[in-house]
Amino acid sequence: MRPSYFVSTPIYYVNGAPHIGHAYTSIAADVLARWKRLDGYDVFFLTGTDEHGQKVEKAAAEAGLDPQRFADRVSADFRAMAARMAISHDQFIRTTEPRHKASCTALWQRLAAAGHIYLGAYEGWYAVRDESFYDEGELTTRADGSKVAPTGAPVEWVREPSYFFRLSAFQDRLLAFYEAEPDFIAPEGRRREVVSFVRGGLRDLSISRTSFRWGIPVPGDPAHVMYVWLDALTNYITGCGFPDPEAPLWRFWPADIHLIGKDILRFHAVYWPAFLMGAGVALPRRVSSNGWWTVEGEKMSKSLGNVIDPLKLIETYGLDQVRFFLMREKPFGADGSISHAAVVLRVNVELANDLGNLSQRSLSLIARNCDGRLPPRGDITADDATLLDAAASLPGLLRERIDRQVFNEALEEAWKVIRAANVYIDRQAPWALRKTDPVRMAAVLRVLADVLRAVATVLQPFMPGSMAAMLDQLGVPEDARDFAALGAPLPAGTTLPAPSGVFPRIVEPTA
Repeated sequence: MRPSYFVSTPIYYVNGAPHIGHAYTSIAADVLARWKRLDGYDVFFLTGTDEHGQKVEKAAAEAGLDPQRFADRVSADFRAMAARMAISHDQFIRTTEPRHKASCTALWQRLAAAGHIYLGAYEGWYAVRDESFYDEGELTTRADGSKVAPTGAPVEWVREPSYFFRLSAFQDRLLAFYEAEPDFIAPEGRRREVVSFVRGGLRDLSISRTSFRWGIPVPGDPAHVMYVWLDALTNYITGCGFPDPEAPLWRFWPADIHLIGKDILRFHAVYWPAFLMGAGVALPRRVSSNGWWTVEGEKMSKSLGNVIDPLKLIETYGLDQVRFFLMREKPFGADGSISHAAVVLRVNVELANDLGNLSQRSLSLIARNCDGRLPPRGDITADDATLLDAAASLPGLLRERIDRQVFNEALEEAWKVIRAANVYIDRQAPWALRKTDPVRMAAVLRVLADVLRAVATVLQPFMPGSMAAMLDQLGVPEDARDFAALGAPLPAGTTLPAPSGVFPRIVEPTA
């Protein structure tokens, strides 16, 4: 029986259109899901949209739509983005679905039955944009006297009846959990932030609102709707069939990893485990938060007009080129900058020159000198063995790095082999061996074909379309493209299709 693996993106809030940050997290989750499938896992990959809350109600009113029609429209945009980005999710969940409302109701009832919810009144600072409450000490006062949240969102003082979750009662349990599970929060710097926040003292959390109606009604008190984050976080167990322990997908819980943006870390690393503890549900194994993208060093914002549409980026550079750039350019947990020059450099140097040129040269030499058939393996020299061993080590090296979500380092391991193969082909000069030692020429070309197969196999999660094309050209059957299949060499004499370029260079227009 295959081991199971559950990876999720955050569910994306439908108060605005998809942007590059949404695409980035989705691609990272897709790389993980595709990797695990190739590595023999039974994978469940969940994504979707978060559709309740005051922000959505407000955005819908501004658009002249009722909230459900507005949510339908924007959710469709996110689904289209996932399709265009080749996101291989197994389920796309929406928080307006009846099953999700039933799941949230069941979770609330469990928490209430365990004594973790009480009715009171909330008075304090609230940021509509963040759908989050803030303490006075977390706010910054501007020159005009207005206050803003740490995210820069404006806050307002609100007072209304509210149900509360006894978050303060979970402080010691959370700290003990963080201590026992040091890999629960990544990267390490964010883990320290969360631990410091919890050690500073937790206040009970307001989990209902009466000032707007667009939400899931509180069981037994429909004058209240659930706080949007209690609603949203529950999606992860809704997707697995909660509260039915016999649901087919419940075998995937607890989640192996939630991939999220750093701005929602507190909700996932503090509130979510506390809710689950209170309800007697197992906790996820890891929450990994990514950084933000800036545009040529400037923060993306609608006012600056520099928000990047991921679909336009694909139209300009190509799907796999964009997927590669986003995973290659920066560490997952850090902030990074995107620019036209940076994308062109990565595509031309690493994809077109390094990998594309290696593939084209090797396969063209096979086509011309080996009748277009995969040559046999020859006697292995020390030079051959060094390169073949490096290629054979790729699944293990990348596995360790992908499990830590250091995707850029995983790609660097692959590129070490690609660069070494380019040095190898120049040193061995099979075009010259054709005249002096055709048997050795064939052996060198077979080494290159085997190395390219290993490289293309491990790069499939990052660039699925391009690597499928490369594996086609190498004569690899579709049922022999997982990591286990790398142990079985392809038969000599396999007819290869005519080689063609996989990564064209981006040619800059001349003035």
